[in-house]
Amino acid sequence: MLELEEERRELVEKIEEYFERKQYPQLRDLLLPLEAADIAAICNDLDERVPIMFRLLPKELAAEVFVELDSDEQELLIQGFSNTELKEVLDELYLDDTVDIVEEMPANVVKRILKHSDPETRKSINEILKYPDDSAGSIMTTEFVDLKEHMTVEDALKRIRRTAPDKETINVCYVIDDGRHLLGLLSIRTLLLAEEDDVIGDIMERNFISVQTLDDQETTAQALSKYDFLALPVVDTENRLVGIVTVDDAMDVIEEETTEDIELMAAMLPSDKPYLKTGVFETWKARTPWLLILMLSATFTGIILTHFEDALMSCAILTSFVPMLSGTGGNSGTQASTAVIRALSLGEVRFSDCIQVLWKEFRVSLCCGVCLAAANFVKMMVIDRWLMHNPDVTAMVALVVCSTLVCTVACAKLVGCTLPILAEKLGFDPAVMASPFISTIVDSISLLIYFQFATILLGI
Repeated sequence: MLELEEERRELVEKIEEYFERKQYPQLRDLLLPLEAADIAAICNDLDERVPIMFRLLPKELAAEVFVELDSDEQELLIQGFSNTELKEVLDELYLDDTVDIVEEMPANVVKRILKHSDPETRKSINEILKYPDDSAGSIMTTEFVDLKEHMTVEDALKRIRRTAPDKETINVCYVIDDGRHLLGLLSIRTLLLAEEDDVIGDIMERNFISVQTLDDQETTAQALSKYDFLALPVVDTENRLVGIVTVDDAMDVIEEETTEDIELMAAMLPSDKPYLKTGVFETWKARTPWLLILMLSATFTGIILTHFEDALMSCAILTSFVPMLSGTGGNSGTQASTAVIRALSLGEVRFSDCIQVLWKEFRVSLCCGVCLAAANFVKMMVIDRWLMHNPDVTAMVALVVCSTLVCTVACAKLVGCTLPILAEKLGFDPAVMASPFISTIVDSISLLIYFQFATILLGI
């Protein structure tokens, strides 16, 4: 990774040198062998020089780089484009990429993009924008190859050669009837290996998997991953083919959803901007609401401590073990919730599996709790009492702490695995029920258990 970063730094220095000397032909030759994503990454270090470098690139490569740029850089370029340049870039973009750009741009930029798009593209953009943000329809492209079942292989190959330049992918072709109902699909491999006079209807795959326009985009992305498809057909409620979702768009969805889950698990409102490009005020707004909720909910811990204040005064040594019990409980709950949230996101666990999950986590919690309690008992007796000469750490105090530890771990894991499943059943994102939220609940439970054991075993 260090070598790659060093190469990138040297490349940026060379580009800046060419800019200073105005050696644009050499700069163009330097950029041509690079991948579009690498050029886009370099643009982050060039600021106001990006438009000049962009104009040096061939049209196709320029369009690919444009798609990889951040929305701020795209907006800067669009504002600097002449009408002709803007139209050239838009003509080279695939429809789904154009839609993504339109969704992120301010109104004045969107108006200009639509103005310089051809009527057919403008119509397709408006149709896709009508679908809900998180639906399969919102991430699909209408640029695919369609065939008729009465065609021969020779006819199909002629149609592909004629229409392929405008399509995002030709690896899979879709067979439709006159009403655009999806009948089957056909890989380019099957076409190339078939005889020229074979009929499409005889060689196409009739058993296919499709999604509907209003299906969740994350479910669609998971289907592409599960079946190792390069593209997935999108149909309406009457099984009419309206578009396809390609694997590159699915990867973007998975990245977006994973990022959102990570932010929710850390008690932050999701953001669609890179970290360094998110302002301080926006970051404050994303973090403060959850912090307020968690802070207020943590007051229950204080109420419990106040209620048992007399017990703590009569056996002050108990206070020193509260942080360890709370921390262990929170960590145990986080382990369970993380495992269950992952299983829910991958479709490995459903609400109907709740009893099975609870039984598994209960057995795991007993194993973990007993192991931790045994280790802690030895630690308290050997280190706290014998080595540190603390006479208040008696065998009964150690029994209270260790008994609490077993029960706290069990409760924490049961809470940690149950809340995400219930959240999904109620229509919430399971990631909301993650570490901070569970830790707050477990803190209160562990204290109640702790003082109950102390009352029973120590008589305080």
